[in-house]
Amino acid sequence: MTEANEAALIEPEINLDGYEVIHSKSHVFYDLFQRKTDLQQQTHYCPGCGHGVAHKLIAEAIEELGLQDKTIFVSPVGCSVFAYYYFDVGNVQVAHGRAPAAATGLKRACPDKIVIAYQGDGDLAAIGTAEIIHAANRGEKITVFFLNNAIYGMTGGQMAPTTLVGQKSTTSPWGRRPLNEGFPLHVCELLSSLEAPVYIERVALSDNKNIMRARRAIRKALEIQRDGSGFSFVEILSPCPTIWGKDPVEARRWVAEKMIPAFPLNVFRDRKAEMPANNAPPHHSVRELLEPASAESTPNVPAKPAHRYDDLTIKVAGFGGQGVLLLGQLLAEMGMRERLEVSWLPSYGPEMRSGSAHCHVCLSKERIGSPVISHPHVLIAMNEISLRKFAPEVEAGGLILYNRDVPPEDFSCPQAQTLCIPASEVADKLGSAKAANVVMLGALLEATECLAPATAVQVLEAKVKNAALLEIDRKALLAGEDFIDHHVCVGAVTQADGFAG
Repeated sequence: MTEANEAALIEPEINLDGYEVIHSKSHVFYDLFQRKTDLQQQTHYCPGCGHGVAHKLIAEAIEELGLQDKTIFVSPVGCSVFAYYYFDVGNVQVAHGRAPAAATGLKRACPDKIVIAYQGDGDLAAIGTAEIIHAANRGEKITVFFLNNAIYGMTGGQMAPTTLVGQKSTTSPWGRRPLNEGFPLHVCELLSSLEAPVYIERVALSDNKNIMRARRAIRKALEIQRDGSGFSFVEILSPCPTIWGKDPVEARRWVAEKMIPAFPLNVFRDRKAEMPANNAPPHHSVRELLEPASAESTPNVPAKPAHRYDDLTIKVAGFGGQGVLLLGQLLAEMGMRERLEVSWLPSYGPEMRSGSAHCHVCLSKERIGSPVISHPHVLIAMNEISLRKFAPEVEAGGLILYNRDVPPEDFSCPQAQTLCIPASEVADKLGSAKAANVVMLGALLEATECLAPATAVQVLEAKVKNAALLEIDRKALLAGEDFIDHHVCVGAVTQADGFAG
């Protein structure tokens, strides 16, 4: 916070007409709300909505504590979806209910920041129930502000998990009935049954006295995070005049007369953190993780290879039990060890064995936009069904590695080179049919030169703990390479250069 802002908090500003300005918009808000081209002094909230009051209390606390430059505000799907147009802090917009999960990642990546998750009752207590419970149970050092108005506001007034017994909504037109819809969910009471949270309080925006109490609770929750104490949670009972069908004054009265008896105001938890000693590995900054040490400064880190392609997409397909997904994982880890951008996306049926399975692997020198591959450069087909299903998708000039000695008689794929490798037979002769995927890995590396065989050996040594199976895998890798060298005529894989970059 600037010195000018600090002074504004100590001495009232005198305007040109000589009047004292006792209250003004917090500097944590933007000067203009540029969500629309007009009415940029106004938020999108309805008259009398509690979100505006809650925003003001949060902004004032952030400013008074000098946290503006350190704050990351995680806003949800719901009426407060446009909070990033109002708060002049770091902002992250997340999917419905996922604010605690996103806040967890942000806080762990940036432990010196103040991370706030701001959620409504439909967002937090319905689709986001798992996220809030587990974040609280882990004692994540974040602050959660929970706006409870007992209804879905943005989507038209459906029953929420906190809708009161007897309260009507578009999905409970006869009123909430416990035997049919269950009882309202009491989130503070639920979270206070957990061991890890350090501060849980429920407040209300029903009148000035309770608004001042809410102001103190919001400030305290942020102070707890600032001091690194643990998980803090403030539930704020809030009016929703439009969806309730009441004027603003009547809506505040309804909070006092109906909501507070159903959701008693209380400090449910206020104690120091009692978490066990942290046995987690040492924390590294995001910069350290994204910029690994050079090979010169760290002898165990190999120099980055000069790859002969800009990006390579591979689809591995077969049935469960053939090591299809594992082959994709091996390729992804090899790519990481060679300092490439990688992604691995599996797809499989519910069967443990014999069901269809395939995976997408992307290896690239640049950032990968999507892990989904529509037209792979390379297809590794471990069975005939996968060959027929995915071969037409292979990019022109691409390569198909097929786990047989000959292709099916009626098979044709004119746009790609097809190499037949009897990987299962080779692996069986080596001592284990399970190594067929490693035979195909060796063939892929030799045919495309996409990654170094030495890297494959390193990954196998790290993954395979059975010494006998590891020895078979080493032989399988060499067998796949040798098959390409001795059974494929020179120049047969030149079409692979089409994706060499």
